[in-house]
Amino acid sequence: MNKKAILEGLLFVVGEDGLTLDQIEEVLDITEEESHELLTELKNDYLDDNRGIRIDFLGNRFKLTTKSEHKEYYQKLIENPETNVLSQAALETLAIIAYNSPITRVQIDSMRGVSSSSIVRKLVAKGFIKEIGRSDLPGRPILYDTTSEFLDYFGLSTKDDLPSIDDFIEEKEETDEDSDLYTSKYTENVA
Repeated sequence: MNKKAILEGLLFVVGEDGLTLDQIEEVLDITEEESHELLTELKNDYLDDNRGIRIDFLGNRFKLTTKSEHKEYYQKLIENPETNVLSQAALETLAIIAYNSPITRVQIDSMRGVSSSSIVRKLVAKGFIKEIGRSDLPGRPILYDTTSEFLDYFGLSTKDDLPSIDDFIEEKEETDEDSDLYTSKYTENVA
């Protein structure tokens, strides 16, 4: 089994959360020396000019990051109108942040039921949300809020212009009452 490849996959899966040395040792069931060796090998692999990512040690964790020398291309992608279309997951995440800010990524994940780390990164990069400080919760996680770009994009003057959550709940209840799960507007075509 190729533990270096497994380590690469682990770093990809955890995203911006990164891995501590202890986590690497525990998950791969290896010694501290072996984990240092694997990290060094993988780090050296990424030094090649043919690679677009690297491993950085940030906030006491090892993380996969993009190479800063490619920054202008990442910026072009973010600013390209064709890539500025927001996915359903991004819209859902934005709504959670808009209605519940200030909010941490873990709180967003809890509300969505799935990890939102990559979506949060993209929304920060697009300028729709920003870091506004740190929570007093254990680990002091980053707090997020929407930006003026968010308001501009959705044609709002302030967050007070957001529709009331109660409107959505009433609309959903009306839709649920009107639908009959056992009948369909489609009929079976009998030949």
